[in-house]
Amino acid sequence: MNNSDKIKTIKKNNTSKFKEKGSAFLGFAYNASTQESANSNLKNLKKEFYDATHHCYAYKLSSGEEKYSDDGEPNGTAGLRIMNSINHFNLTNILVVVIRYFGGTKLGVGPLGKAYFKSAFEVLESSDFIELTKFQQIGISYSHDDTSKIHHLIKKFGCKKISEKFDKSPKITCYLEPSKIS
Repeated sequence: MNNSDKIKTIKKNNTSKFKEKGSAFLGFAYNASTQESANSNLKNLKKEFYDATHHCYAYKLSSGEEKYSDDGEPNGTAGLRIMNSINHFNLTNILVVVIRYFGGTKLGVGPLGKAYFKSAFEVLESSDFIELTKFQQIGISYSHDDTSKIHHLIKKFGCKKISEKFDKSPKITCYLEPSKIS
């Protein structure tokens, strides 16, 4: 198994908070394996913390999708800094949101970027990580005469069976590590 068959993510959702010159920064880390789950968690936070000044975020998915947003903060001060903290821990299937309540004192671009990075870093640093194996769903159609050979190969390559049909033309649907597919 090669490293591209593994991903590192958080075991469970986590939160953190700190203050910087009167502004409160609330950090949230969520498991998110799809764009829909990331957007759903973000929407729920925006609803719960509707009175916050900014809802900045970044997510990174095993599909390769990545997105970040400064949500009105100066360009490059929030979303990119949150993504940098995700990359620092080499995480995937993760959404990190930093909510800011403005405290009346402007921080300036440099300190503001550091505050967003710190908030994201702290919520991730206090999280427990887990390494998962990625699998790809495949379908195998075969003749009845090849049943024992197919079952031998499934066992040999560590396929995780989902379903099996023994119709006129048998078919097995299973999960297999991408590096074993050729």
